[in-house]
Amino acid sequence: MYISMDVKMRQNHIRNFCIIAHIDHGKSTLADRLLELTGTIPKQQVREQIMDQMELERERGITIKAKAVRMNYKTDGKEYQLNLIDTPGHVDFTYEVSRSLAAVEGAILVVDATQGIQAQTLANVYIALEHTLQIIPVVNKIDLANAEPDRVAKELKDTLGFAPNEVIFISAKKGKGIEKVLEAIIQQIPPPRGESNAPLRALIFDSKYDPYKGVIAFVRIIDGTAQVNQQLQLMSSSRLIEALEVGILRPEMTQLPALKTSEVGYIATGLKNVTDYQVGDTITCAEQPASRSLPDYRQVKPMVFAGLYPIENKHYPLLRNALGKLKLSDASLTYEPESSIALGFGFRCGFLGLLHMEIVRERLEREYGLNLLTTAPNTAYQVLKRDGAVEMIDNPAKLPPVNEIAEMREPWMSISIITPSKYIGAVMELVSRYRGEYQQMEYLGGAGEEKPLVWQRVLLKYEIPLSSILIDFHDKLKSCTQGYASLDYTLSNYKPAHLVKLEMLVNNQPVDVLSRIIPADKAFQEGKATVNKLRSLIPRQLFDVAIQAAVGQRVIARETIKALRKNVLAKCYGGDVTRKRKLLEKQAEGKKRLKKIGQAEIPQEVFTAMLRSDNL
Repeated sequence: MYISMDVKMRQNHIRNFCIIAHIDHGKSTLADRLLELTGTIPKQQVREQIMDQMELERERGITIKAKAVRMNYKTDGKEYQLNLIDTPGHVDFTYEVSRSLAAVEGAILVVDATQGIQAQTLANVYIALEHTLQIIPVVNKIDLANAEPDRVAKELKDTLGFAPNEVIFISAKKGKGIEKVLEAIIQQIPPPRGESNAPLRALIFDSKYDPYKGVIAFVRIIDGTAQVNQQLQLMSSSRLIEALEVGILRPEMTQLPALKTSEVGYIATGLKNVTDYQVGDTITCAEQPASRSLPDYRQVKPMVFAGLYPIENKHYPLLRNALGKLKLSDASLTYEPESSIALGFGFRCGFLGLLHMEIVRERLEREYGLNLLTTAPNTAYQVLKRDGAVEMIDNPAKLPPVNEIAEMREPWMSISIITPSKYIGAVMELVSRYRGEYQQMEYLGGAGEEKPLVWQRVLLKYEIPLSSILIDFHDKLKSCTQGYASLDYTLSNYKPAHLVKLEMLVNNQPVDVLSRIIPADKAFQEGKATVNKLRSLIPRQLFDVAIQAAVGQRVIARETIKALRKNVLAKCYGGDVTRKRKLLEKQAEGKKRLKKIGQAEIPQEVFTAMLRSDNL
């Protein structure tokens, strides 16, 4: 039951915060203990990863989606409302983290006592500082035999400037120290500010689609109040909506009559057309709208592009609808229609990384029952044309003719690698092999009194082409450091590069979905490998089929699939040899004619084998 009280007193008892951490540092486990200790989840329903409700999250043991939950906690005779927004830890989902941080006043920074500060730890802290949040440092997993909490606390002091008495030591798995975290939330995170009498302004930080309630917006009420059946308006598009239902998450949706100033909850809008809605928009009251909207989120730029095609062309409308609904819960996903001669109609999609691409494809297949084909991933390139125009090309099929191109530029990333110092040589050799350029090296945690020099951890900063780290760089980095290194990356700039378009021709006809933009020095190697793979996959025809890899007008690799030979002499049981010769000559003429006018048939399974393998 909703209890009314003095507005300022009520707001002083509200704390909005999130948890940020590197992947697998115990962020979800800490959220479980907070829910358990505050009694938000009954003991009989307690399980691991309560906040991770997607099947994919539980399978992979990672958080993919930011989620909100309300907890009530009593201390010193006062009851506090704690609104937690859980965040992902993988670099591909940094946009989810930034959206969560924009809706809170504080953040709990979780660091593993066995691993210390990692690359994504630093990245998340910098984002939190940009939003001027109060940060509570927490060292987790102190119960493990190889835990070094004092060393990690020293790293936090030397690297991020936290005083030793600010650091809280916990074991989220054992439930040790969780009360101290709750007390720190109440004591250190400032209460939210907002005007209850001002016109409604609600920040949309996430959303999802419900077949009965339409678009459900997850919001933080900045000013005013949102009530059930109230006429509301999206400020960016002036689209009118009705609050069919409002409520909070505990973590399941729980209805309330209203959401008041500074609270976090949801609004069921009834919107069925998902194109009318976007994350980061401001909801206001239709009768008394706010004069200005809240600052929108910084628009995210996709780093990786690939085509998504339904295996059966009749499922194209289903894929279009599924992408529209999925974008509600994943604002970083971009897509636009495209068509392919080989695959039919599909969509060109933009992702933040390869893991993001893999997660999107799996969600589309599992949640919407689709069977999809994903083309080879590539990046977006800047093309400076001779007439001075600059185009962004994310699809090789859109690359202008060579005679129109003055210069091509590829994206370069600023990467941060944290690794034990004993692996510095291996990491430097790996990055240089992938065309990386050294920028900076910094030792973490002081002069290394507490650890042998070879186990001191080092922060290495490089600039490297995105295309170089797109496929297997992270795996190679983990291999050469025995799994100890961590990686974070952000877009730096675009630099000129000698790039070419590698085309695959089958019987002199280009196969558009197998085209790629690659460095010129890799063209022969990539072309040779691809034609060999196609030769083993394409079935034999009634005529010779040439498979070629070409750069512009120059063929750089070729293989030939020999024709099937029909035994035209089977009906000849004897007789003059001239009769047999005539039959063979007639067959040869037919093959020549068929080679000129025939089209090689490429089964769908060939594209599936090529595009779902590591050949591209």
